[in-house]
Order: sequence, then structure tokens, then C-alpha cells
Amino acid sequence: MHVPYVGNGPYCYSNSLAMLLGERSPSTAVIEVATGGPFGMQLIGGQTVFFDAYGWDPDLGFGRALTALGWRSEVSKGGSAEEALDRLRAAAADGPVWVGPLEMGHLRHHPEMTGPIGADHFVVVLDVNDERVLTHDPHGYPYAEVPVAEFLTAWRAETLSYGDPYTMRTGFEQVAEVSDADAIRSILPAARDHLAMVADQKMPPGSLGNADAAHRVAELVEAGAEDGLRDHFIYFAVRVGARRLDDTATCLEFAGQPAGAAIAAEQARLVGSLQRPLVDRNYPKAAAALRELAPTYERLLAALS
Repeated sequence: MHVPYVGNGPYCYSNSLAMLLGERSPSTAVIEVATGGPFGMQLIGGQTVFFDAYGWDPDLGFGRALTALGWRSEVSKGGSAEEALDRLRAAAADGPVWVGPLEMGHLRHHPEMTGPIGADHFVVVLDVNDERVLTHDPHGYPYAEVPVAEFLTAWRAETLSYGDPYTMRTGFEQVAEVSDADAIRSILPAARDHLAMVADQKMPPGSLGNADAAHRVAELVEAGAEDGLRDHFIYFAVRVGARRLDDTATCLEFAGQPAGAAIAAEQARLVGSLQRPLVDRNYPKAAAALRELAPTYERLLAALS
């Protein structure tokens, strides 16, 4: 039986967008799945693993999600720090602003953050003055005040694997009424492309996707999950990966894809089952779950085709 998950989790991207869209926003589950992100697994450069589609990142998924949901927005990026701050101050005077990616490690209101960790983050900016940027940080910190210099350093995003410096979105406008089911059905061709590993994004050497990624990550886990892999799994990748897949099962179900929904629910359970073994350093058990996960991507592609 599939039971949709409701609770905490690192959903900064979808939570921030839901805040911007307000009362007309679909659920964060629909937003997340509409990006196309949950359809696959990737090992980037042989080192960094995510339970999302090969060649995908939040920047690529944003436009797809907005289109699927019947919205549009204006994006600005680049320039100097001073120019970016001026743009942000002016935009925030007219209303909340969607900002990111940011380097989470530079946001010191997050306990134990002391410098870059290569983790992306998204926030809603409410106000800017000479001393601080006032944010709704969806990682559990409403009305978080971030010193201007600290915010600009995080916003430069130079330690992240994707994205442009000083990216923000404003002018959100609904251009069509789209049901949740129709939004999910509209992204199924992209989902099939992701599962077939059709990617326009140039990937670094050593990158793998889907079953190949699952088998290689299983080997890395058996070897001791070193170089930060264990921490990446237990603090982020498992939490967001299992929730995304659980949401995918929910969305596929109401979009009329019961076979695909059942497979996504199976994937969610397998990814979620990694947490305790990795915390306990029971690496053989975690590796076995990853190998069980490997063939599900081909099965999901067949179900959605």
C-alpha cells in the first residue's frame, strides 16, 4: 500500500516556489515531479550521487515546471555583486523574490555551517536593507536575517556544480489554468527521455546514470562510503530522494499511470531503506538495496511507455 508522505524534508526548491505562487500554488509534490527531476539516478563525475535524472539539475527543471503548471516568470542573473544587490533590493520592494541557487554552507543561521559544502539552496527574499537580507528559508527558518555580505557570497554560487551567479526570479504570472493531473501528464515525455538517459547536458567524465549508477554507488558504499559519501547520503540524498519518489508515486497515480506509480513507490521504499544501514555503517545491506534499485529504472520506463 502506498501512503503519501507528509512531513519535513529538504524541499527548499519546491517550498520556495510554493511560497511565491501563494494560494494558487499546487502542492509541493506536484511542483517537484513537474520538474522531471525524480525520473532517474545520477552519479556525477564518479563522485556525487543524487536520486534524480541523469543530466538534470534544478535550474533545468524550473522552466519545465512553470510551463507544466501554467505559469511564467522573469529571470535575471550575473553582473557584479553590487548590481545584483541593487536588482534584489528593487525587486523585493515590489514583493517576494525567488532566489537561488545559493551555497548553503555560507548561510550561518544554519547551525554548524562555517563555509562552502557544495550544497545548493533556495530561499524567498522578503526585504533588503544595508545590513541584512530578510528571507523565508524553507529549511525551517522563517524570517531568517542574513548579513548582506554573507548573502552575496552564498548567492555567487561559485562552489556549486551548476547555476549562474546571482540568479533570481520575479514577475510570477499565471497564464493558464492547469489541473494537477494534466500538469503531470504533460511532463511524461520528458520523464521517458530522462529514464532513457537522453540528456542535453554535458556530463563530466566518470558520470553514470540509472542502473549503472546504482551498481557503481553500491561498490563505493561497500568500500566504506568514503570522501563524504556517507554524510551526503544520510543528511541529504536519501531524505530528498525517497520523498521525491514517494511524491512521484502519488502524482503518477492520479495522472492515470498506476503501473508507473507502483514502481515509483517501490523505488521510494528502497531509497528510504538506505538510511538506517548507512547511519549504522552496515554497508553490505545498503549496497544490496542499491543493487535491487538498479533494474527499476528500466521497468519504470517500460511502464510509462
